[in-house]
Amino acid sequence: MDRPIKTRRIKFRYQPGSLDRHFVQGDLVSSHMMAMLSAVFPEGEEFFIRSVRRYSDQITDPELKKQVAGFIGQEMTHGREHRELNERLQEMGYPTAFVERLARRIFNFQTRNYPPIYTLAVTAALEHYTAVLAETLLTDQRALDMLGEGEVRSMLLWHAFEEAEHRCVTFDVYRAVGGSERLRIWVMRRTTIAFIYTTFFETVISLLRDKAAYNPVRLVKSIAALRHLPFLSREVRRRIGEYNRPGFHPNDSDNSELIEKWHAELFGENGQLTGH
Repeated sequence: MDRPIKTRRIKFRYQPGSLDRHFVQGDLVSSHMMAMLSAVFPEGEEFFIRSVRRYSDQITDPELKKQVAGFIGQEMTHGREHRELNERLQEMGYPTAFVERLARRIFNFQTRNYPPIYTLAVTAALEHYTAVLAETLLTDQRALDMLGEGEVRSMLLWHAFEEAEHRCVTFDVYRAVGGSERLRIWVMRRTTIAFIYTTFFETVISLLRDKAAYNPVRLVKSIAALRHLPFLSREVRRRIGEYNRPGFHPNDSDNSELIEKWHAELFGENGQLTGH
């Protein structure tokens, strides 16, 4: 399923005081978790770009070459826009600058010390995570409701759309340069452990800086609400786990109608992002 991957020149602006402290429906833990995921994105996107670029001279398929160029352009824009959001979150008390530095060290360590095919496999695994979470956001009304209104909603919808749009690119590059199924699956399992651990650790660090987290009633209620979080549902866990199946490909789940629907919603004549 080949589709053009377009680099969009887009910009989001966060007016002072426009973000609530707990911007995910006023929920304590979900707001901190979302902020910490945003904090990782700029360095994560740089890592993804480096991992793919190292194989750019080995890609012979002209269509895949075009998709790689679009993928790199999109990821560069994602990193820039998340950095802008992270600055606002830092001003609100979230430790986004600390987490960005930590992510830089982790990703740079992997780039320096692991074979290029390994870092490409890590990128493919993390791209699967972002694609599944993005498509959950775009299909589950509960997830959409969590975003509220305003610029954060617009930015996350745009990011989710483009993650769904380019979800196959890194995977196809990995296959094209001879990456094995065994390594792909092993790296995904290892990446899953690292993803869960680092997200938990960073969310706890963030919560410790928030006075609201020291209200035991509010904290316990917020933790209990996680079981209803659409991004942690059984369906999401199933879709992420599909990656471990030999012969898996992202296009086993067709998202073409979803892409068409949200392209019209966001970028059509009266689209939500035409002013951006």
